[in-house]
Amino acid sequence: MNYWLFKSEPDAFSIDDLAAMRGRRDHWDGIRNYQARNIMRDQMKKGDLGFFYHSSCKVPGIVGTVEIVKEAYPDHTAFDKTEKYYDAKSKPDNPRWYMVDVKLKTKFKAIIPLTDLRQVAALEDMTLLQKGSRLSVQPVSSKEWKAILKIAGVQG
Repeated sequence: MNYWLFKSEPDAFSIDDLAAMRGRRDHWDGIRNYQARNIMRDQMKKGDLGFFYHSSCKVPGIVGTVEIVKEAYPDHTAFDKTEKYYDAKSKPDNPRWYMVDVKLKTKFKAIIPLTDLRQVAALEDMTLLQKGSRLSVQPVSSKEWKAILKIAGVQG
């Protein structure tokens, strides 16, 4: 079992948007960073769990958990000129970008703000909290996963 963190700007796609989707699941598209793409394509597996993180907002933080329900496949938004994430260099027969499907598991009763995460000793090595960390998908250790679930008051 691997654990991950998925960042999304809530005005673009929030945990409530995911909750409103049919089956409470959707594809996680728009990744346009090679390191993040490689994580999704090469490391994420069906059944892995992740935190849903609201970024670039008034109070950034972790708002819930998701499960990966479909492993990486080509991101079709890269092939469509009308899409925000279109990439002329990505082709269906030679895709540059990938996505996974996620399903909402838990929406936390309250956001766990980034400022609070920074105060937890067990999270001092968490990728999210490292200076210069900007990846929109990133690994989370088992220790970090358990510590955050404890803060959220959720069974893991």
